Amino acid sequence: MNDFLFARSQMALSLAFHIIFAAIGIGMPLLMVISEGLYLRTRDEVYLTLTKRWASGTAILFAVGAVSGTVLSFELGLLWPKFMAYAGSIIGMPFSLEGFAFFAEAIFLGIYLYGWNRIPPKVHWLAGLLVLFSGTISGIFVVTANAWMNTPTGFDLVDGVAVNIRPFAAMFNPATFSETLHMTVAAFQSVGFLVAGIHAFMLLRDPHNQFHRRALAIALVVATIFSVAQPLVGDHSAKHVAEYQPIKLAALEGQWETETGAPLRIGGLPNAKTETTPYALEIPKGLSFLAYGNFNAEVMGLKAVPPVDRPPVAIVHVAFQIMVVLGMTMMGVGLLGGWLAWRKKHLPDQRWYLWLVIACAPMGMAAIEAGWVVTEVGRQPWTIYNLLRTADAVTPVTGLVAPFVLFTLLYVVLGVVTAVLLQRQVFASPVISNR
Repeated sequence: MNDFLFARSQMALSLAFHIIFAAIGIGMPLLMVISEGLYLRTRDEVYLTLTKRWASGTAILFAVGAVSGTVLSFELGLLWPKFMAYAGSIIGMPFSLEGFAFFAEAIFLGIYLYGWNRIPPKVHWLAGLLVLFSGTISGIFVVTANAWMNTPTGFDLVDGVAVNIRPFAAMFNPATFSETLHMTVAAFQSVGFLVAGIHAFMLLRDPHNQFHRRALAIALVVATIFSVAQPLVGDHSAKHVAEYQPIKLAALEGQWETETGAPLRIGGLPNAKTETTPYALEIPKGLSFLAYGNFNAEVMGLKAVPPVDRPPVAIVHVAFQIMVVLGMTMMGVGLLGGWLAWRKKHLPDQRWYLWLVIACAPMGMAAIEAGWVVTEVGRQPWTIYNLLRTADAVTPVTGLVAPFVLFTLLYVVLGVVTAVLLQRQVFASPVISNR
């Protein structure tokens, strides 16, 4: 593996690790705030206990996310100096604002953790709301910078140099709304199912435990709401990709030929040598309609550009299919739970359904990882779309094997420590039964 591949692999590993904690930093405060709100309304001590447990878990994950995020900031300068030299002055503002949001989140999380019985209950709940807001806006600022890489705006290019920089135009680029909304909804959806799966597992051991029953109810409602919203958000994102990155859309769907009435492909494995996508189930004219709202709309194919300008089609297509299948599965399980709750007039606690929820627990995070593969690999060979190739953005420094191994070990250690701490939080949960 050459240094170029080591640089890309190290960045991919860091992003894959950090994105989990970034999503949790967005999603967990919502569950926390809902639980405390229910406590303030009902004065039920189960909700208070639940809120404190979730707050402790959030603090652990926040600390690990801070470490992995710091590593990423160093890697941007170490591995991608040409990218930072090109884009730093253009997208520096969202990175700076993300720093302010991160510190605000840390401050209000500290108030939340240590403010029990020290500040008025409603003020404490307000601190939780501010943790939720600052955590969400922090993620939005980072994704805004990534959106700019997909649709670079806010500057003029003169002799290959960016001039007349307009930071707000760069920050609110055409991809900002669709990409930030898609990621934010995904964070709430994935965290909802992750937490629901944990408490569903605990209910299998102790079906009458009110702590886990309340936790499952809150998490499952959040997960279902955002799972239903996600296909609508995803459809909007796909239409945006069709307009601004048609070659990425072609890679997502394994579409090689430019044609009107292009079919929607389910499954299949694109073959770059034969330039075909065999084994796919094709829905006639489905892609044209979903992308442009017209069954006879023309869809650009991969053959419209030279092979050197195409992304790795098989990787992008498979990642996209995985993301869609996982998303639809979670939505189906969530809606099934809603139907069972409506029919039985209580929490859907049938053992077979709890196993379905447990199966969905890792799906949200897996879908997020697949989605970032779609976003980043689908943009290749460009780091900044149509402006800066990835091969030209990487560091010229050699000898990246040692940093790659070191950072990999760091993530392994952080992952193990986090798992142990969270396991103690979950398995030390109180036994609150109502038989």
